[in-house]
Amino acid sequence: MFDNDLVAAKLRRWEKYLERYRLPSWEDIPDIGLYMEQVVVVLKQYLDYLPPELKEEQFITAATINNYVRNKVMPMPVKKRYYRSHLAYLIMICSLKQGLSISLIQKLIPNNLPEQELRAVYDAYIARHRLASQYFSQQVNLAAGPILRHDAASPLASDRPEDMIAASAVVGGFARLLAEKLLLLEGLHADAPEDGQ
Repeated sequence: MFDNDLVAAKLRRWEKYLERYRLPSWEDIPDIGLYMEQVVVVLKQYLDYLPPELKEEQFITAATINNYVRNKVMPMPVKKRYYRSHLAYLIMICSLKQGLSISLIQKLIPNNLPEQELRAVYDAYIARHRLASQYFSQQVNLAAGPILRHDAASPLASDRPEDMIAASAVVGGFARLLAEKLLLLEGLHADAPEDGQ
């Protein structure tokens, strides 16, 4: 059984946090050639909205980053140093990994983009990340209306945290399926027959 007052307080804190949270701008990402240990520290700071209590293992590790390089998800470091472009890739990869497989992230963000093109992709990504964060926060506020004690207009509104948990899991699953289906359309022609799914 959940304590609705505790849930409401947590939701309000998270909403305030998401209102202030921003991924770093291109200019704010260091371009001085960081070593792996420094990269891990910087990424954990940039992606601190990923809750540590829900992770069984560290989300950002040297081994994980090395795998991304080895599997060509991102460019290789330059003499064991990571620059702005590497960090931009890692920020996008780590935040997208919450909803997409690494193979689909590779389709979305090619690992060999020239710096100017990567900057445009990154700038668009952080703007979209911000908008999605705001939209998500608004939808949670509507769905939690009875818990937060305000009039809610969402059909998903409930005074039971269990209902919010189930709805969040279902919406997350549908969102992942949509992203995957759209990514799988890459390279298909508009006149290709639809499979109904």
